[in-house]
Amino acid sequence: MSLPGGDGRGETGNARLDRNWEELLQELRVTQTGVQVLTGFLVTLPFQARFATLTGPQRTLYLVVLLLSATATGLIIAPVSAHRILFRRRRKATLVTMGDIASKAGLAVLAVAVAGVVLLVFDVVLGAGAAAVAASGTLGFYVVAWLVVPLLLRRER
Repeated sequence: MSLPGGDGRGETGNARLDRNWEELLQELRVTQTGVQVLTGFLVTLPFQARFATLTGPQRTLYLVVLLLSATATGLIIAPVSAHRILFRRRRKATLVTMGDIASKAGLAVLAVAVAGVVLLVFDVVLGAGAAAVAASGTLGFYVVAWLVVPLLLRRER
């Protein structure tokens, strides 16, 4: 039985869920690598000699960014953990929905984490003013590229 109101693929409900899950996994593979590299990089920073020269507010910002990056990592990997727990329990619809929500939340947190990294680096190198401009621009770029453009494309039919 194919699903009504679909996109003309003539898929069964299970086939659509399987395809949605596979597409989500492919997207997560790309995102997981980036967020894990970012988190790994941040974890090594306190062991660098220059880290001791950070001001109190810069250290606080670093810790916030580290937590954001770790949170993004957790959210982006969460669908994999859920799959292991829900495996063979006929819960693919739940898994696809949960994965969709977790990946969107992970991308949002990742955008803030990257903007925070830009804020920290620019603050250390050029000062607070340049840092605010660079971080705002970075976050603005992500909002446009990751949210506004896809929402505009979704409206086109």
